[in-house]
Amino acid sequence: MAVLASELDMPLVPLFVDGDRQIRRSAMREIASAASIARTDIGYSALHYDTVTKVLRDKRWHSAVGFAAQLAGVTDEKFLARRRVSILNAEGETHVRLRRLVAQAFSPRSADRLRPFMREVINGLIEPSTKSGSTEFVRDVCEPYPIPIICELLGAPKADWQKFSVWATDVLRIFNGTLLEDLPVIMKAQDELGEYVRGLIAERRSAPQDDLLTDMIAAEEEGDRLSTEELEMMVEAVIVGGTDTTRNQLGLCLAVFLDHPEQWELLARQPELAPRAVEECMRFWGAVNGTIRYATEDIEMDGVIFPKGTFMSTSLATANFDSSVFPDPERFDITREPVGSPHMSFGSGIHYCLGASLARAELQEALAILPRRMPNIVRSGETVMKPATTAIFGPASMPISFDAGH
Repeated sequence: MAVLASELDMPLVPLFVDGDRQIRRSAMREIASAASIARTDIGYSALHYDTVTKVLRDKRWHSAVGFAAQLAGVTDEKFLARRRVSILNAEGETHVRLRRLVAQAFSPRSADRLRPFMREVINGLIEPSTKSGSTEFVRDVCEPYPIPIICELLGAPKADWQKFSVWATDVLRIFNGTLLEDLPVIMKAQDELGEYVRGLIAERRSAPQDDLLTDMIAAEEEGDRLSTEELEMMVEAVIVGGTDTTRNQLGLCLAVFLDHPEQWELLARQPELAPRAVEECMRFWGAVNGTIRYATEDIEMDGVIFPKGTFMSTSLATANFDSSVFPDPERFDITREPVGSPHMSFGSGIHYCLGASLARAELQEALAILPRRMPNIVRSGETVMKPATTAIFGPASMPISFDAGH
């Protein structure tokens, strides 16, 4: 007989706390060893791989992205009025339609077209440091790496690369737990980005090019096309979603390899392992720790009833260490055989990361090059991580040294 979730004795996992992210991750995994679901400040959290998968694939659980402002206590009417349907929070037929229209533009084949450019960018970024054998990796490599690729993808001029970087960082402040004080910065970035994107769309309508934006403008199925507002939303999603995630994930990849130098040496000898290395890095330490859903109706799951309106966070990081799916999960191994169940860092279900193919390609190209050109990496100073409340997590600074001349 099903019981209400509120009637069960569950461990408490605070969601919005600062502190050491690694300590928190370990504590979450300890809780997951005894429970598949825990309580949080605002609802519940799915911890096991199968429970997280059930929530993300159940269409009755909707994305709570649109509630970020309310959850942070924002009451500013001008800001709240900006909320609109996007690929990140759309549900039902609206989401199906958007994904269907842009699926081809975000296919692995589309991402593969940019691989030569990705190699050119990563080599250009590390070239100055290979002479000295030292660099502040986040500032010199991670931060700038995805920007020219996104610009190339959209056909934006090189002169605008720095603008994209600032806009992506500032817009994503909405998820950082500091929303109230960051509102003016976020709104300014949203306005500037929107104005820029509208201009870019107008240019492509009159002068099509071989780029993603032109593909999305031309995308059509049974007479259906994206409106100008939808195009603007999609381009903004590409800029914001494709920038901070990749730069933070690359930083986390290197942080993991610094703790496992033998794996770095192996990858230098066998760059063909780069695809597996990316998947293992993302499983071991993903830039996105979790997502939040809400129940659109009373939902019964494994004999437990979650009332309509319940918030359910999905702990992707904990699911990635579920030993029933990933044998010996604490072991970092870039030769790990695929187990049939992918890591959860790209999510699952209808909101599975639209840019996964692009992100994989960027990380694969970087990890195929970096170990050969930066052998014997070691920390040359303290690695400073971003606050634990940062939604897209990664290192803030990471000084390293390595053998020069490669």
